Amino acid sequence: MIFVPARTVLAILGAALLASCATTGSQQAPASWDGLEKRDAKDVDALYVRPNYKFPHYRKVILDPCQVSFSKDWDPNSNTPDLSRRLDSDDIQKIKDGLAKLFRERFTRELTAGGYEVVDTATENTIRVTPAIIDLYVNAPDKMAPGISRTYTTSAGAMTLAMEVRDAPTGALLARVVDRQRAMDTGRLQWTNSVTNTAEAERAIDRWARQLRAGLDRVNGPNNP
Repeated sequence: MIFVPARTVLAILGAALLASCATTGSQQAPASWDGLEKRDAKDVDALYVRPNYKFPHYRKVILDPCQVSFSKDWDPNSNTPDLSRRLDSDDIQKIKDGLAKLFRERFTRELTAGGYEVVDTATENTIRVTPAIIDLYVNAPDKMAPGISRTYTTSAGAMTLAMEVRDAPTGALLARVVDRQRAMDTGRLQWTNSVTNTAEAERAIDRWARQLRAGLDRVNGPNNP
């Protein structure tokens, strides 16, 4: 029997739901998903919640490593005629690792600021958050090679969050979220590099982190440290 990691399954499911929404419109997303019911949500593209479940007061969060995958249409070297600045597999992995690290740092910061403890062990009143960033598209990935070379775009790119929330002690599935964020489109060409790419990624991740914290606050009441 082949074991498929939960994060991989989540990424596949999130991509499938994303494709469905793109084809039919977000309002036509499936009404249920593995026993979860779709709820109206103005801040995310799709929110699914376990019905008739009394949420305990969660104070601790296990934050699984974030899996990152690129859009199937992404070609990192399509606009890079300079061979010295073309990305190889190691460069692409660094982008994935860097984004996953940034995700953990920003989520941990937001949750801690809200009075929630990020832990590694499942105990009572602990939830497990399993995130995946899928369909990542970076318009101007920066290899940061020596020399002067600039890429100009109107937007840094886009990425989608597929996130699953479970009761940590029991593994019971409580909620799933799918939300696509696009970098701000300035409408004019601007120099795009690793600094601007990171800033746009932080903006999207911080938004998602605030939404998770707000969701926990709605369940628990504000938990200010």
